[in-house]
Amino acid sequence: MPNLGTLDLASGVGGKIEKDHVLSAVDNSVKLCALQELVMVAFRSFYSKNRTRSIMSAMEARKKRKSNYTDMVNKYYDLVTSFYEYGWGESFHFAPRWKGESLKESIKRHEHFLALQLVLKPGQKVLDVGCGIGGPLREIARFSSTSVTGLNNNEYQISRGQALNRMAGLDQTCNFVKADFMKMPFPENSFDAVYAIEATCHAPDAVGCYKEIYRVLKPGQCFAAYEWCMTDGYDPNNEEHQQIKAEIELGNGLPDIRRTHQCLEALKQAGFEIVWEKDLALDSPVPWYLPMDTSHFSFSSFRLTSVGRFFTRNMVKALETLGVAPKGSQRVQAFLEKAAEGLVAGGKKEIFTSMYFFLARKPDLPTHQLRLWSKWEFGTADAAQVRLLASVIFRQLCKNRSSVSISRHDDRSCALVKSR
Repeated sequence: MPNLGTLDLASGVGGKIEKDHVLSAVDNSVKLCALQELVMVAFRSFYSKNRTRSIMSAMEARKKRKSNYTDMVNKYYDLVTSFYEYGWGESFHFAPRWKGESLKESIKRHEHFLALQLVLKPGQKVLDVGCGIGGPLREIARFSSTSVTGLNNNEYQISRGQALNRMAGLDQTCNFVKADFMKMPFPENSFDAVYAIEATCHAPDAVGCYKEIYRVLKPGQCFAAYEWCMTDGYDPNNEEHQQIKAEIELGNGLPDIRRTHQCLEALKQAGFEIVWEKDLALDSPVPWYLPMDTSHFSFSSFRLTSVGRFFTRNMVKALETLGVAPKGSQRVQAFLEKAAEGLVAGGKKEIFTSMYFFLARKPDLPTHQLRLWSKWEFGTADAAQVRLLASVIFRQLCKNRSSVSISRHDDRSCALVKSR
């Protein structure tokens, strides 16, 4: 059940941050994010006499944001989680939308689509990377009868998610683990499927993040994600585009926003095979950013409209004045509104997407072993390579508790490996 009451919203602002420290947390968060402004300064000075110094300042700013990503993301979600739940519900993500479809319906369909792409089966173990308070986790678990583990590094979101799991009767089959998705506390080959919904954009290093996902995913299984990305329409030399990108990063606690091709390249470097990929925003009859567009009015997403924001703004102001909401609550709402402006502008200009989808598969065998297999198929492998490949497959099949027979065939000493 979403957090509906205004007092619940007020009491949740700051998450695990002490009420008296919320304002200083906002200040520190803003200071961290404001480093991005150096990037804008560098852009404007690109052709000036201080070009080299400006570029170095921009690189240092980006580096510092990435090195502080854990603290930045944690404080960001402490401060904004209750606002998100108040305005958006339990699932903090966007979705493509059909005409006549409500926002809530589109979000559920978006989650079901992910489950269907992963071909989830009852009883499988699934990992949700960057799970928020677990809205998608609970929906996908119910839809597919799977056991879903939510990975999250924010203590407040986990405690909220655990409470919602108990309310939904899913606390026995679904759980949360507090950890950094750059260093997951799981053994290799632990999960039958992994997904991430608008979460791994917070990773300071896409390759490192995807490698961890690859490590914990079982061979032959898939990883699916919706990524926040700059599209091919984004021009890094366009000042307006740079400004929009900076607004999205500042307002959403992001170290950097990658291009779509950078995500694909990172997946390949991590060892994945790309099954298919597409920007799902391109075919959405209703723009994904419409709920945040102040020129649009909707009763189904009233709190996100300009009128709804006006009421929320004044409500938060009154609660903060009365001392019910912590000092700094108005500033939290203000930078969320600024983030929304950047998202809408990026969506309208088609330089940003919140739903770049990809389905990637972890091969049954590592790449170098697949090369050996290819050589065997075409009769170009020597005897030593054949013996190595046979031993690798033998070990893999033994792990899967399959029976194996190895026979010699012709003068090339080829191995025929069968699983019965």
